[in-house]
Amino acid sequence: MRAMVLEKQGQPLKEQNVPDPIPEAGQLLIKVNACGICRTDLHVVDGDLTEPNLPIIPGHQIVGTVVDAGKGSGRYSQGDRVGVPWLGGTCGTCDYCSSGRENLCGEAQYTGYQINGGFAELCVADERFCFPIPVDYPDLQAAPLLCAGLIGYRAYKMIGDAVRIGLYGFGAAAHILIQVARYEKREVYAFTRPGDTESQQFADELGAAWVGSSEEIPPQTLDAAIIFAPVGELVPMALRTVGRGGTVVCAGIYMSEIPSFPYELLWGERVLRSVANLTRRDGEEFLALAPRVPVRTKVHPYQLSQTNDALNDLRAGRFDGAAVIIME
Repeated sequence: MRAMVLEKQGQPLKEQNVPDPIPEAGQLLIKVNACGICRTDLHVVDGDLTEPNLPIIPGHQIVGTVVDAGKGSGRYSQGDRVGVPWLGGTCGTCDYCSSGRENLCGEAQYTGYQINGGFAELCVADERFCFPIPVDYPDLQAAPLLCAGLIGYRAYKMIGDAVRIGLYGFGAAAHILIQVARYEKREVYAFTRPGDTESQQFADELGAAWVGSSEEIPPQTLDAAIIFAPVGELVPMALRTVGRGGTVVCAGIYMSEIPSFPYELLWGERVLRSVANLTRRDGEEFLALAPRVPVRTKVHPYQLSQTNDALNDLRAGRFDGAAVIIME
């Protein structure tokens, strides 16, 4: 099969012909129809995440069709459409797994990081960690739901009943999350890089109550803020915008160094926390909610051979919404 392979971090992916994967017990063999590109893929390629199983095929927002299954597999049938997310497997027995916090499992394996992912014509995945794709979503539009949507939703759950919500970094996750927040009658304040008028216009079109630069203070004190951009300097900026008892959630898997800040920014029972990975329950809840909103994803398709171009465009912020790799 054709695949885009990462051989060494810091270098572009290489298009190669590699052997077709063979499903083991409990695994599905999936024909990849589409695979979203996520900022986590950039962190894997660029070396910010330091423990990939090289050589590796990245990509962890996979939508595909089941073509075969290993021994003992029975959850899905040939021809079913499934999604494969970042979380590819856990030990199932540790304290975290036993208490509904499998996203924190120390033995977890991740798609496109330790397990070959979806920048390829075929992939294999543990059927227990795959999701059925809602019928309302074509492959192209469904792909961003599997990480931008799921991680955004997990971060969203961390802010409780906050009404005025700041979103720092208006990319794939934020453009999904604003639709959920507005469906629930909440106000969204969108923060972008200084001078990024295109993202600000995009946020305005999606119904943001206010749009501005990350360096600005919004006209209303916020109840909570979610930081999607991997920029540590945004943490004290976000803390300045939330009121007493407010929450700031760091939603990325990687962030640059957080600068020191005065305690008064945290005082007043403000909460600063991170979100790590996702659980299968997150996936089940969000994929049931998305069609009710309904969430509509703005996507930019790239052919498999254009994966490096897509990564470069994401790195440079050349598009709104999400990039998705499709098979020629």
